[in-house]
Amino acid sequence: MRNLVLSKVYQLIEPGPVVLLTTMSDGRPNVMTMSWHMMVEFEPPQIACVVSEGNYSFTALNKTGECVIAVPPSRIARKVVAIGNCHGDRVDKFAAFGLAAKPARKVKAPLVAECLANLECKVTDRRLVKAYNLFILEVVKAWINPARKNSKTMHHRGYGTFAIDGRVLTLPSRMR
Repeated sequence: MRNLVLSKVYQLIEPGPVVLLTTMSDGRPNVMTMSWHMMVEFEPPQIACVVSEGNYSFTALNKTGECVIAVPPSRIARKVVAIGNCHGDRVDKFAAFGLAAKPARKVKAPLVAECLANLECKVTDRRLVKAYNLFILEVVKAWINPARKNSKTMHHRGYGTFAIDGRVLTLPSRMR
């Protein structure tokens, strides 16, 4: 074993696939790239996510209490990274990156047609927003794109490095 710089710990613990978070504020849709999220409950499904207050999406999410978490396939990885490298207050990211915004059913934020799944969410807990920029979201409607069912997802490993998910193992489990 050797010493690891503490600022690199997050590279070992990234919780899941890189996702796109969409918001709608004052009639204007926005999309941001996000990798700091995790499941916190199964029924109803709840997701904790960190959205930096420096992001344009923070204000919209905090104001409206609604968003969509869209799970992109790895084939659009370059777009996903580019979305994360520009600011929504200056750019219409849907237009700039050629994404199709589709209407959601239970929230005003748009679905992303190119993604393999879209989760319509409402903020249910803001107690940790001031201290950690951490929102608790409840998924109120979920969509899956059957045409992209077996798509690979991308996982952030830090500093511009990503892993694409690989072989799937099915092992005995008590969860159903």
